[in-house]
Amino acid sequence: MRKKKVLIIGLGSIGLRHAKILSKFENVKKIAVISKRKNIRLKKVIFINHPNQFDPDYIILSSITARHITDLKIIEKSYKNKIVLVEKPLFDKNKNLTIKNNKVLVGYNLRYHPIIRFLKNKIKKKKIFSVYIFCGSYLPNWRKNKNYQFCYSSKKKMGGGVLLDLSHEIDYLQWIFGKIKKIDYAKIKKISNLKIDSDDYVNLIGKIKNINFSINLNYFTMKTIRNIIVDGKNFSLQADLIKNEIYLHENGKKKNIKFNTYRNFTYELQHSYLLNKNYKISSSFKNGKNILSLIDKMRNLNN
Repeated sequence: MRKKKVLIIGLGSIGLRHAKILSKFENVKKIAVISKRKNIRLKKVIFINHPNQFDPDYIILSSITARHITDLKIIEKSYKNKIVLVEKPLFDKNKNLTIKNNKVLVGYNLRYHPIIRFLKNKIKKKKIFSVYIFCGSYLPNWRKNKNYQFCYSSKKKMGGGVLLDLSHEIDYLQWIFGKIKKIDYAKIKKISNLKIDSDDYVNLIGKIKNINFSINLNYFTMKTIRNIIVDGKNFSLQADLIKNEIYLHENGKKKNIKFNTYRNFTYELQHSYLLNKNYKISSSFKNGKNILSLIDKMRNLNN
């Protein structure tokens, strides 16, 4: 088995997480990093100044969201036939870019979560009435040893905001249930006392085929919650992505299903698939652009 070389562009909290995870992969030979951060000591990691100094098999783009378009253009110009994982969201807004030279995926890693995969399989041939998704957490607790006011999430011009940060929920909603056909209501605002200028509250209501959905996202819930509630004909399902449990009520019977997972599980699985050129689960570049197009429509509908 030929060992792979990895290039990581941007070494913020998520880039550093990728570097730490991949440094433990036996099939990864070397990791090159382009970053202003220098004092990181990790096995296999070297620092370089420009992509042309390194010939990778796998590229991870984890710079701030507002820089993705610029960095992806550089990657397209510098390389051919590489696997490129762009951290979500793809861009800060929908932008015109054609990818010809490389295989570009978007890092919606929750697709690899066993609960999300269970849901995708479970709802097949089910009549679904409604889906409710809630994801709330406290932004000041997101990044250890870093003042939340200075992170990109807090800055609108850097591509921050809860709608972009938590677009995972839009991605897996469509991956499980189908494309969003109609958005009836969208409220995207900054409503809390957090010292940020990006949106910290999102409430969306719409339809997928005959399924009604509602998504509620925020940066200010102090106890982290990530829940999905699905109701359909003769069944109800409540999924907790923090406790890694599903509560299922089906045909008069109740069941509690627990899943064995851990903090970096979905990232590890995502890297394993992509290093082996398995793109079946990953979000495509086209899908990443589709989500941004939806987000633009949501912003235009903002009540």
